[in-house]
Amino acid sequence: MMEVPHGRGYVYSIQYHIVWCVKYRHKILYSKIEKRLMEILNMVATYECFQVLVCNTDKDHVHLLINCSPQHYIPNIVQKMKGMSSRILMREFGETLKKTLWGGHLWNPSYFVATVSENTEEQIRRYIQNQKRK
Repeated sequence: MMEVPHGRGYVYSIQYHIVWCVKYRHKILYSKIEKRLMEILNMVATYECFQVLVCNTDKDHVHLLINCSPQHYIPNIVQKMKGMSSRILMREFGETLKKTLWGGHLWNPSYFVATVSENTEEQIRRYIQNQKRK
């Protein structure tokens, strides 16, 4: 059983399933770009004090299962992950990405988020891990 974190005067277990897409659903998340994206998302999570439990891509979108505290605001988490990853990936892989993505935008501005319960966490983990095996 997972250890339930606590703060001063409260105990919590908060997980979210987050998904967002590449602009125009272009299939660019492969090999070096995908690997670097995973590193960046984990770096942002460490800096912002939340956990990426599972992360996977399927060439044109990203799936994450995160664990965070009640102080985290989901729109800020998503904004930081998308913003940092876009800036770094465009700087490091700009030549490759700009051939496909014009206008300098890597991510679609929208995203999906759902809360995860203890009953559905394992299902969501398997779903995310099996993204490339459709």
